[in-house]
Amino acid sequence: MSISFFAECTVLITGASAGIGREFARQLAPAVNTMILVARRNDRLEALELELRIINPHLEVFSRQLDLRDHAALERFCNWLDESGLSVDLLINNAGLGDRGAFIDSEWERILAMLRVNIETLTYLTYRILPSMRKAGFGAILNVSSVASLLPVPHLAVYAATKAYVTSFSEALRAELRNANISVTTLCPGPVPTEFDAVARRDPETNTSTAAREVFSVSVQEVVRRALNAVARDKARVIPGTLVHLSMTIVAFIPMYLKRLIFNAQATRKKNAFASPARPNYEISGTI
Repeated sequence: MSISFFAECTVLITGASAGIGREFARQLAPAVNTMILVARRNDRLEALELELRIINPHLEVFSRQLDLRDHAALERFCNWLDESGLSVDLLINNAGLGDRGAFIDSEWERILAMLRVNIETLTYLTYRILPSMRKAGFGAILNVSSVASLLPVPHLAVYAATKAYVTSFSEALRAELRNANISVTTLCPGPVPTEFDAVARRDPETNTSTAAREVFSVSVQEVVRRALNAVARDKARVIPGTLVHLSMTIVAFIPMYLKRLIFNAQATRKKNAFASPARPNYEISGTI
C-alpha cells in the first residue's frame, strides 16, 4: 500500500501518545495534511508533535490533552472541533483501557473507565463526526478492537465484552454506510508489544508474558501498516499476523460448548496448581 492514499487528509487519532496510536501518527505524518491528536498525557503529546513536524514540516498538528473518561470534556472537545471548521476525513478510534484479573476482584472504577473509554467515547466521537463526513460525501472510520472481541476471555471479561461491542458496532455501522461513501474498518490485533498490558495488570510485578504470547506477537509497526492498508482497500476487518489470523479462524469454528469445556479445564488446572503443595525443584526440572 502507498501511504499516498491518505494524501491531504485530516485525521483524528485518540490515544495518540503511545503504542498503536502513536505509530498511526508516525506512519500517516508524511502524507496527511492535518492531524488532530488526543491523549491524556500532555508531555507525550508535545514530544510526538515535535517528532511529527520533523517528519513533515508542512504538517498541521492540533494536540489536545483530554481525559476520555470525562464525557463533559469530550463534549467540549467535539464542540471545539465543530467550531474550528476542521473536517475529519479519517477517524481512528484507538484509545482503550484494559483490566486483567478475575471480575470478582476488580475495582469498579477500573470497570467504569473501560466502559466509558472503550464503548461510550468511541460511540460518541463517531456520532459527532459522522455528520460532517456525510456532508462531505466521503470519509473513513477505523475502530481499534481486539481478537478478544471474538470470544469470551476469562480474566479479561469486561475488556473482551467492550471490544465485542466495538466489533459488532463497527460491522453494523459499515452496513448502514455502504451507500454513503464512508468506510468502516475494524482492527483486531492479538498480542502487541506496547505498554497496554502493563497498564492492564493490577499487580505491576506480575509478568503475563508467555511463550505463546511471544509466538503470536506482532510488532506495532506491522499492526499499523496492515490496518492502514485495510482502510485503503476498504476492508471490513483486519487481524494482523498470519498465526493470529489462522488461530482466530479456527476458534471461530469451535462450538461454544467446547470452548466452555476448555475454560473449565483451565480453571480446574489453575485451582489445582494453587492447592498443590510446592514440590522440590528436581521434580519439575525442565518443565515450563
